[in-house]
Amino acid sequence: MRLAAPALASVPALVLLAACGPANDGAPASSGDGAAAPSADRVFTGGPIYTGLDGPAMAELVAVADGRIVYVGGAAGAESLIGPDTEMVNLGGAAMFPGFTDSHVHVIGVGARERSLNLEDVGSIAELQAAVAGAAADETASIIAGRGWIETHWPDGRFPTAADLDAVESERPVVLVRADGHALVANTAAMEAAGITNDTPDPEGGAIRRDETGAATGMIIDTAMAPFAALSPEPTRDERKYLYELGARVIAASGWTGVHDMSVDYADVDLMAELAEDGRFPIRSLVYANPEDYAAVAAAAPRVEADGRVIARGVKFYMDGALGSRGAALLAPYDDAPENSGLFLSQRPSSEAMMRDALEDGVQLAVHAIGDAGNQRLLNWMESSFDAVPEAERAVADPRWRVEHAQVLAPVDIPRFGEMRVIASMQPSHAIGDLHFAPSRIGLQRLDGAYAWRTLIETGALIAGGSDAPVERGEARIEFYAAAVRRDLNGYAGEGWNLDQALDRETALKLFTIWPAYASFREDELGTIEVGKIADFSVFDRDLMTVPDLELRNARPVMTVVDGEIVWRAED
Repeated sequence: MRLAAPALASVPALVLLAACGPANDGAPASSGDGAAAPSADRVFTGGPIYTGLDGPAMAELVAVADGRIVYVGGAAGAESLIGPDTEMVNLGGAAMFPGFTDSHVHVIGVGARERSLNLEDVGSIAELQAAVAGAAADETASIIAGRGWIETHWPDGRFPTAADLDAVESERPVVLVRADGHALVANTAAMEAAGITNDTPDPEGGAIRRDETGAATGMIIDTAMAPFAALSPEPTRDERKYLYELGARVIAASGWTGVHDMSVDYADVDLMAELAEDGRFPIRSLVYANPEDYAAVAAAAPRVEADGRVIARGVKFYMDGALGSRGAALLAPYDDAPENSGLFLSQRPSSEAMMRDALEDGVQLAVHAIGDAGNQRLLNWMESSFDAVPEAERAVADPRWRVEHAQVLAPVDIPRFGEMRVIASMQPSHAIGDLHFAPSRIGLQRLDGAYAWRTLIETGALIAGGSDAPVERGEARIEFYAAAVRRDLNGYAGEGWNLDQALDRETALKLFTIWPAYASFREDELGTIEVGKIADFSVFDRDLMTVPDLELRNARPVMTVVDGEIVWRAED
């Protein structure tokens, strides 16, 4: 038996908004005793303001006090809220929206990217070698570590190898993680330090790539990467805290007011809470911990810190690997590697046991699944768990479980998301990056179920949109552009890329506002601009709802507002 979809899920444009209360009618909020509300702390006006509601969709002025919205409407109705201490914020023609939430990101990874060898712009093996050579000039470094390369657009047409790295650095270990985080390339010194030889067997859920002679090439996939973690010293508590602060500041400057932070060491919740209490964590965060922390999460779920700036209520685990490194589990072999169907990273007995516990404990699950086999198996396990623990026996009747990525789906499985009330947590930029290699990986036929945003929504699913930074760049404007245009940043989309899956602007906005709020159980507080809600706003230099498609690429954030405070503002 499948769970029935929520009544409004079949009409995604209306979902959840009725629960947020009536739209403000232009009158200032009262104090509750009939007296006029006190003066606002801050008033925003001077540009288009989109409420995120279906009607009225726009306002002329928004006033906030004590971190909450106290007025939404026309300027003529707000005079009584403007006092001598009210800060008037002139948007200068910039467009304001409900706060954008990145529903899948790794905050500490974003911070670490700012401090390590960043390989995002590397365009060939020669450029990768040049980057390593540049880092090797620092003779004090005991290891050269970097992340961000992706070979799918390189002219070399292959993965890098240990031999490529040995040519520029053979003495010290070199470990370079692919952009997706599911593969790395290591030089010979790093493999020796990690104990990897030609005879090392592949671990369950991982692979050591080998050449035609059986020799390890230096390409290491998924769980086989584990021994390399020991080569870099673990950051101290203070270093981790700094990386979270740095990552949060980068995220705020990228147009996001909040995040759903994935694969977090549960002890790090303390670090984020301390930063928030000290005014050094400018975003709000919903934390999903690693499965080994399940008991700690369950004991406190939901754990609320720093007046709701940091909340932990979930656990994330993995079903399979990534498409780019051919680790995503497929129902049929890869078109460009017929001997390979990907990797499963979880086993049914332990996973279903945790699922049943999660329903009884009120723990929200977020599960990585990219390939059609990985997604199908996960949906089967979820369905079985829902049947085993009916709503009356759950701590939370509607658990709002999530599938992280849901990239390649068998068409028969697409309606199951809406039917089972499972959230599709998807990153639009994956589609505009993957379009350069996905057709060769899975063939044109399987593209019908790939990055199927519109079909998922039309069959009743909700999509929580994110970036997966540092896997992707992590900019709000790129994610919005990708969702609405479905072309790469050069305007290209190849054969079979199903441009009809692109979303209209209103629906694309929901991906980053009201639907992430629903995914975090906070749709009554976040996701739209309404009186009584938390004053989180994202402001861009142009109107995302009206500019031509390709102009969305050039949009830039100019202001980020969290709890009514301007936490970041562009210098110009």
